[in-house]
Amino acid sequence: MKLYSFTQSLTNKIVLVILSISIILSNQALSANKAEQTNTNNHPLRIAVASNFTTPLKELLIDFHQQTGIKTQIISGATGAMFIQIQHGAPFDIFLAADSIRPAKLEQQNLIIAKSRKTYALGQLALFSMNSTASLEYLQYLSQKENQRFAIANPDTAPYGKAAKETLAHLGLWQPYQNKLVVGININQTFAQIRTQAVSNGLIANSQLVLNNLAGAVIPSDYHQPIEQQLVILKNSKNVDNAKKLSEYLLSPSVQKKIVNFGYAAIEQP
Repeated sequence: MKLYSFTQSLTNKIVLVILSISIILSNQALSANKAEQTNTNNHPLRIAVASNFTTPLKELLIDFHQQTGIKTQIISGATGAMFIQIQHGAPFDIFLAADSIRPAKLEQQNLIIAKSRKTYALGQLALFSMNSTASLEYLQYLSQKENQRFAIANPDTAPYGKAAKETLAHLGLWQPYQNKLVVGININQTFAQIRTQAVSNGLIANSQLVLNNLAGAVIPSDYHQPIEQQLVILKNSKNVDNAKKLSEYLLSPSVQKKIVNFGYAAIEQP
């Protein structure tokens, strides 16, 4: 009887010790989760954005910050260059590309959150000149002028550069322009080259004209493949929830109207 009581008492003590350890470990786990959550909240949302959309995004983030309190960090560049960085593990949370090709490839490579690929803007290409009133006829005129340099973004890495090449090819002017081209790393560099008159003429994003109150000529959309700008949330992101909030914000009807006012075409709703 005494042995039974002793054994029972010992068993109870062991159970209590195990329960105490379990509680301690649970509390530690909860503390770790809270710490991780705090770190995530303090970690800025890293946004890789195509150069053409950098200025509009900065404008839109003012309201986004006020609504959500989410901190953000912008990394701007050519879509093709950032695509390669993402393939090599760049720590971005969300990618706002200037085309649909790279986001689709990232989806095929299983590098994005499922069903996160969305079209957030339709780009428009525009002719910009510091010397003359821009027109499609002026493109023909420039092709015949010697020593007249012409700026476009890199067709291999920048979607607006690809659209510029397709436009010149559509007009039968790609060959005449070959020796005149000044190729920028991205569309922002191309715009800067013309704005500073390092080059007098070129093809840029219409949004750059609109945001800077400049005049130019919008290139008809059937002169090139659609500049369908898509966003994706990256699979290795530690800020997925905040990335989803930004995606939802950019796709909201009120923000879509603002994007159109920045010089983009309206997205047809399904």
